[in-house]
Amino acid sequence: MRAALAAAVVSLVAASASAQGPGRGSQSPGPSITVNGQTWTQQSLFQRNIGGPDDMTTAFPPHHVIGNIYYVGTRSLSVYLVVTPAGNILINSTFERNVPLIQKSIEQLGFTFSDTKILLGSHAHGDHQEGDAMVKQLTGAQVVAMAEDVPALGAMKPGGKPHPIDRVVHDGDTVALGGTTLTAHLTPGHTRGCTTWTLTATEDGRTYDVVIIGSLGTNPGFQLVNNPQIPNQAAEYERAFKTTRALKCDVPLGSHPSMYDLEKKYPRIGKGPNPFVDPAGCKAEIDTAEAMFRAVLAEQKKAAGLN
Repeated sequence: MRAALAAAVVSLVAASASAQGPGRGSQSPGPSITVNGQTWTQQSLFQRNIGGPDDMTTAFPPHHVIGNIYYVGTRSLSVYLVVTPAGNILINSTFERNVPLIQKSIEQLGFTFSDTKILLGSHAHGDHQEGDAMVKQLTGAQVVAMAEDVPALGAMKPGGKPHPIDRVVHDGDTVALGGTTLTAHLTPGHTRGCTTWTLTATEDGRTYDVVIIGSLGTNPGFQLVNNPQIPNQAAEYERAFKTTRALKCDVPLGSHPSMYDLEKKYPRIGKGPNPFVDPAGCKAEIDTAEAMFRAVLAEQKKAAGLN
């Protein structure tokens, strides 16, 4: 089983690289950066996000994050449940085989999976949105997608099932349910329609700005220079960094729990101030992702003789 899941990780890297155009072999460490005293290679930063082969398909203990937001994902793939009086919003479905795990986590928290009315996604990679069709089949949820990710989602057909898309949104559009409103911010680069969702959450009489970063990662194999499929990919990343830096952020979350240090924060739940309130953490993740992007871009420009 571990070997099969390890192969799935390699396939995921290859598929991601293929979608971005030909580039570095997936096993190369790539350039390295040091941010806030932490050194990463391109490969190790990617590995930080996806974890080991079992991490993508093993449930992390479901828990309350802040306000009406709960975590119901795996060890390395984030899924969030936003609970409202009119039904619930699910953010990310991950792999189709994870949908039963997500359902179980929701039920462990005392909620009902069939109360899911809206399904949102972070970006059109299989490890984040492959399960959309199954979630819709089981709950009838409205599936919402950023316009720029529609082509990639349309090609995502686990078991031959067409990918459902009930509503297409654009940068700045909102999704509302039961008094909660989320805003879609186009933060492209990682995918054409990579989406960072923002909302507010209230706890102990105070309102917090929550930012769920879609992804700012430059995966091994991504081709930023002379990419015939995405000629302006570097410029799209630049837009993503500018957009995310401008967002008000009290509570940073992300499409992978490592993007906001969930493993370190989880043991602190209920032992003092809410550990997920971490404005500095949002800046730290953006700084790390942007530093890696610039290192990869510089290396690829040099290789192409563009310095």
